[in-house]
Amino acid sequence: MRKTILIVLTYLLCLPLLAQVSYKDLNSAKLNTTRQLKIKLPKNYDPSSEVKYPLIIVFDGDYLFEPVVGQVDFQTYFDDMPSSIVVGVVQGEERFYDGYCDEVTGLPTESGLRFHDFVATELIPYLDDKYNTSKFRVAVGHDVMGNFINSYLFKEHPIFQAYVSISPDLSGNVQDYLGKRLEVFDKDIFYYMATSENDVINIRDAVLKADAQISTVENKNLTYYFDDFKNETHYTLVTGAIARSFDKIFELYKPLREKELKEKVLPYEGTLDEYLTDRYNRIEELFGIKKEITEEEFEKVVKIAEQREDLESLEKIGKLAKKLKPNSLLGMYYLAQYSEKTGKTKKAKKLYESALELEDATHITRDFIFSKIEELTVADTDQNEEDTDEDN
Repeated sequence: MRKTILIVLTYLLCLPLLAQVSYKDLNSAKLNTTRQLKIKLPKNYDPSSEVKYPLIIVFDGDYLFEPVVGQVDFQTYFDDMPSSIVVGVVQGEERFYDGYCDEVTGLPTESGLRFHDFVATELIPYLDDKYNTSKFRVAVGHDVMGNFINSYLFKEHPIFQAYVSISPDLSGNVQDYLGKRLEVFDKDIFYYMATSENDVINIRDAVLKADAQISTVENKNLTYYFDDFKNETHYTLVTGAIARSFDKIFELYKPLREKELKEKVLPYEGTLDEYLTDRYNRIEELFGIKKEITEEEFEKVVKIAEQREDLESLEKIGKLAKKLKPNSLLGMYYLAQYSEKTGKTKKAKKLYESALELEDATHITRDFIFSKIEELTVADTDQNEEDTDEDN
């Protein structure tokens, strides 16, 4: 009964998402037929905007598209991953032919090779031309198609930067040389693979063998994640694998959280403005999208600077905040704090006064700035009275 209720609730939650899905037919010269696509654009998508979005291609779009869309919407709601364009390829009865691979090499051949080329030379160019796609592309496949997506790894210039291979039916020698291929990449590549204790036996055995090999790969450009789910089957592991894979692939994109603050920011060798700048440059370089540093993140890093007793970082964070958020009083407030902590009270007072001309920050208002100015004024008055008493 409980499971039935959860299924109904999930369906009801997905209804608004499905209402935003469009269906398009794409004529293919490679396949000599027309293929249907399911397309989900980000909320508030504006084709005239310069904003770019990662592209997620879902193979087995017949049944895998909706779980992927649901997870993307869930994680983007919490800003754990960027808004993305999700495209499902409907395969239907052609699935076996689309995923047809050589028994020895495990790579696409005949109808499988035609489908491989359809995706690389027709589908991706079509989507890049029609939508605001970034350079970051994710391939998601399950079972036969989980094996099929590996074929793009063996190209000199892979069209996908991230691979979600869910309980892949690894064919031929793929399981033997998948790790060797991942070892030689000189650019960032993400690879996720999953199985479960109740998976199809031959699939599980091959996946575990491949994982043992990939786990030994030493390549700073490879980010590899593996899950072996308990109490799940070949099919029930799908939703968990999608959630886990996106959580890992887009880990860098997430807002600064306690774990990163403790393990990376606190011991960082250098001023903390550099950490923030490097982090967000990396996001832009990797995902092809520009993400702004939030006021909350500035505040978290400033607290770390205070914990480190790092006044140099405080000053530089103030300058960075002022540059990136010129209309906010945030940067001016940090610069005033720096001056105050270094004993330059007159300069601090002037900076606080300048902050009054700017917009409130999330947790720092002009009323608070007024109180800081009053506090310094009283301190100056008391100091002047002490100086006068000493002179007398």
